[in-house]
Amino acid sequence: MTQPASAPLLLIEDTPSLQLLYRSVLSQAGYSVMTASTASEAMRLFQETRPKVVLLDLVLPDCDGLDLMKDMFDLRPETRVIVMTAHGSINKAVEAMRAGAQEFLVKPFDEVRLLAAVSNAISSNPLQRTPNSGSLIPRQAPQTNTGAFIGSSEIMAQIQATVFITGESGTGKELCALAVHENSPRSSGPFIALNCGAIPQDLLESEVFGHMKGSFTGAISDKPGAATAADGGTLFLDEVCEMAPALQTKLLRFLQTSTVVPVGATRPKKVNVRIVCATNRDPMDAVRRGQFREDLFYRLYVVPIEMPPLRERGNDVIEIAEAALTRLASEEGKQFDGLASDLRAIFRRFPWPGNVRQLLNVIRNVVVLHEGGMVTPAMLPSS
Repeated sequence: MTQPASAPLLLIEDTPSLQLLYRSVLSQAGYSVMTASTASEAMRLFQETRPKVVLLDLVLPDCDGLDLMKDMFDLRPETRVIVMTAHGSINKAVEAMRAGAQEFLVKPFDEVRLLAAVSNAISSNPLQRTPNSGSLIPRQAPQTNTGAFIGSSEIMAQIQATVFITGESGTGKELCALAVHENSPRSSGPFIALNCGAIPQDLLESEVFGHMKGSFTGAISDKPGAATAADGGTLFLDEVCEMAPALQTKLLRFLQTSTVVPVGATRPKKVNVRIVCATNRDPMDAVRRGQFREDLFYRLYVVPIEMPPLRERGNDVIEIAEAALTRLASEEGKQFDGLASDLRAIFRRFPWPGNVRQLLNVIRNVVVLHEGGMVTPAMLPSS
């Protein structure tokens, strides 16, 4: 894909050897590339050439890369910025993503990774900054409300679309992933969820990538995997840190090439899938222990969003309980009149170790075992 001469890529890298290398790779791929070694030179070229995509080294001799990026967004909010950083500056890259960067590359990165990032940036939807925020949302993306994703506390309002969700068990990570999907340009496509921790490791590859008839004992027919089923939509991989190392390698290759090779197949198949991951473990700890590939982690880790535990969500516990009471009472054909004031106080004080899942179980218990009326403390299960 060749960029129009009027809108070249702007490469900002102060290390001469790296600048030459990146420019050579991009030029050979057909891109028109402008280069800069300093922030002042970069801003001059940015204003003159109006590039659609900027590759930005976060460490520059005359200016912090984050400050330069923000100045560029002030002039042209729709600019797609790919930040480049070393392993020791990952926190800075995350800060850049929160401020609106499209993607980040961890040095050293290979030619395939560089070209894929540029291609993705060029083909992605135009971006606009949300008011009074550094975050970006797709222009004209459908802003549907995910009814099951309940909460109005400030901490929940800060959650934006991401590809890596962390949080305690029962906090609603899958609902968060579904909200990301439904509020994205992929909302009309499928949302496929797969729990990597609930599937035996020897079957997980087949579940993710599919298999061909006869490829192993019990494979009596061809089966498309979750990645193929999610084509055009979102694949949600829950408990991704439970994935075996061999499958992590194949997932990394899938992310780099966007192709699926079912078990027993010889030809890859191109798919268009967005992956959203989640885990209730500390992913960095899994990396340090050698249980999760570092390169895969950095490929998936864009803006880590931790789903807050219910005990930190203030009045959300009441909102969730009331919504669940209404829904479950309707399912059971019963009429309840809400939560008594003393019960509300108990709900706010309780630590909810099982989080939202535990709260929903409590409400279901109340609805099943009682005929209706105002829900009082006496109606709660003893636990």
